[in-house]
Amino acid sequence: MRFYGIALLASTVVLGACGGEKAATDTAAANAAAAAATTPAATTPAATTPAATPGATPAAGAAAPAAATGKTHEVKMIGDATGYKFVPAELTVKQGDAVKFIMTSGGPHNVTFQNVADAAAKAQLDANMPGAKMGELSSPMLMQPNESYTVSFANVAAGKYDFICTPHAAMNMKGAITVTP
Repeated sequence: MRFYGIALLASTVVLGACGGEKAATDTAAANAAAAAATTPAATTPAATTPAATPGATPAAGAAAPAAATGKTHEVKMIGDATGYKFVPAELTVKQGDAVKFIMTSGGPHNVTFQNVADAAAKAQLDANMPGAKMGELSSPMLMQPNESYTVSFANVAAGKYDFICTPHAAMNMKGAITVTP
């Protein structure tokens, strides 16, 4: 009987410790998410300062988010019996346009840009990808049908930008966006 009491007490301590740690992690994650949600609004005024001040340049590797000023193009993210693909997989847009990726079926899907060699273009494209991303140049996962993610190509240099769906890269789910002036 004494053994069961000690085992119960030890289990309670272990579970209590784990539960407290999770709550702290959840609180930290919630605080980080709240900070991320307010960051774009806080940095928007700074985006106009360098342009308004002659000779001013942003910090190395830093870029301010730039809102789309042109047309919004749609790309469907599909996973079904015909395969995993972006439709259309190849797209040409103008600087200032936006691309709205829509999860249609077979998720989860995301969009991750690859092989962006120009550091300034990479920084601007990453800055134009809003929300809680999976990493540099990588959108969050889209889990539900009709969920979407929009990327602005404002201030992004002309060129070709290859992208993949990270979970389905092995299934050749890829595409490219060509940005023209």
